[in-house]
Amino acid sequence: MIQQIDYFVIAPPLALALVAGLVLLLDAFLPARPRTKTVLALVTLAGVLVSLGFVVAQAIKGGPPQSTFCVPPDLAAPAGLCSFVADRFTLVFAGMVLVAAVVIVLMSMTELAAGDIPVGEWYFLLLCTLVGAVTLPASRDLIMLVVALELVSLPVFALTAMKRYDGRSSEAAVKLFVVSVVSTAVMLFGVSLLYGISGTVYLSHLAAVFSGDAPAPGVAAGTVWAGGPDLPAVGTVGVVLVVAGFAFKIAAVPFHSWAADVYQGAPVPVAALLSVISKAAGFAGLILVLVAGLSGQAATWAPIVGIIAALTMTAGNLLAMRQRSAVRLLAWSSVAQSGYILAPLAAAATTQGATPTAALRAPAITAAPATTALHAPGVAAEPATAVFQAPGVAPGSATAVTSAVLPETVAAAGAIGASMAYLIIYAAMNLGAFAVVMLVSRTATRNELDDYRGLAFRRPAAGLALAFCLVCLAGLPPGLAGLFAKVFVFREIVEGGSGWLALIMAVNTVIGLYYYVIWAARLFTPAGGTAITQRRPLPATWLAIGLALVAAVLFSIAPQLVLDMTSLSAFG
Repeated sequence: MIQQIDYFVIAPPLALALVAGLVLLLDAFLPARPRTKTVLALVTLAGVLVSLGFVVAQAIKGGPPQSTFCVPPDLAAPAGLCSFVADRFTLVFAGMVLVAAVVIVLMSMTELAAGDIPVGEWYFLLLCTLVGAVTLPASRDLIMLVVALELVSLPVFALTAMKRYDGRSSEAAVKLFVVSVVSTAVMLFGVSLLYGISGTVYLSHLAAVFSGDAPAPGVAAGTVWAGGPDLPAVGTVGVVLVVAGFAFKIAAVPFHSWAADVYQGAPVPVAALLSVISKAAGFAGLILVLVAGLSGQAATWAPIVGIIAALTMTAGNLLAMRQRSAVRLLAWSSVAQSGYILAPLAAAATTQGATPTAALRAPAITAAPATTALHAPGVAAEPATAVFQAPGVAPGSATAVTSAVLPETVAAAGAIGASMAYLIIYAAMNLGAFAVVMLVSRTATRNELDDYRGLAFRRPAAGLALAFCLVCLAGLPPGLAGLFAKVFVFREIVEGGSGWLALIMAVNTVIGLYYYVIWAARLFTPAGGTAITQRRPLPATWLAIGLALVAAVLFSIAPQLVLDMTSLSAFG
């Protein structure tokens, strides 16, 4: 048996891995000169751009989703089981991660200019993190998901501790390490329980088992586990543990306490990486597990996700109001944003009144077209006439699901699109804010909000850029990007019938206005006391600010671009 590998499909993470090895070799053999830092930075930036070029090439190629690392058809297994699928879901997440990586590499050039951080190790670890972040949205089995998620997490421990002899940095690294290890253990326990029930690690087969379309080991064929009392208790525990494990990764309440200390102790580029790239990877994995693998168990996980979303946005905003440190404020703001991103996923499963006339195409499963559907009591059975494609779907592959699940399936398209749209817009706004914080941190060691007084007069470009990003995060004009993002999410929540969650989000949006506006106002308040020493910033810093600002302005002018990118109805 020989497994065929499509190298074009895995080209984005493969290019990053090869460049990571090249950076390590160049660091070992090039002389220790100031010019070497620039060479390593440019090689890293080139690797990220090459990987982004492969993502763009795959998107331009079009056609059905491409897959590799598939189970050979001659084995006694369901046809079409693949571990790596490059569909539109994958390409959108990978593209966002790589564009954000360009900004973080530019910020890293400023951070490394002081000379107290090993350059080669920094860029090597950063590239390793990007390999995991690009691989994770393409993962379609539980093992690959866990490995990719750990590849995102493990290098960040070392990056956080790169400031040698800095007690705060070392403390942050230890906290991040302990939290990540605990979250991984919790998630692996949940994954093992799901595997024990379903007998498979592939998300597509997992979905078929939990929706009753494929028999579970030791269970009669046709048995449907619709959640609640029908789902074995061990299955419920497995679902809860998996959600809890991902909640650690995205800093969702009640697993959020590590965020502020780690963000403050880590170098600013690492804090930006945690708030955007690491968070995006966590959400990609969570969406895949819940929607592609456990869509049939929405009755179990949707209430949990809804409660976590409400608590996360509330706790993040309330704690951000009390902060004096700029980085800690952005940390708690990032926690609150996680709640907004989670909210549509919770609302998707509660949609009522959707016409159950769609057949869910589960990732990488080939089956005959569905002509009849099982239905819940009180729901009229109806032949499947429309098709919704979930992440990782190849045209022509379909799996019949019960019509009791179909309303959630139809709603899942808009919910995933809203979460992805919010995440993309949030990434642009947050990276712009962190880039300016990076600039200010070179002259203000404590980096408190008072250090930003009069920034619009001292550095007009930086002050205006930060003000625009903060206004975007608040959702106020002229920063319409944040407003549109919140409208996308709010619309999905209301259409999903989760009025209580929409009300909590509306209240939290008002709370968030307070600390964003207070910080923005200080930028235009004349600074008093001792004059702040001015240092000439590196061109890379301004380029990072410019790229993030251009993206935020573009999304404010043309939000439809984001909606078009994240429209899951166009998958395949």
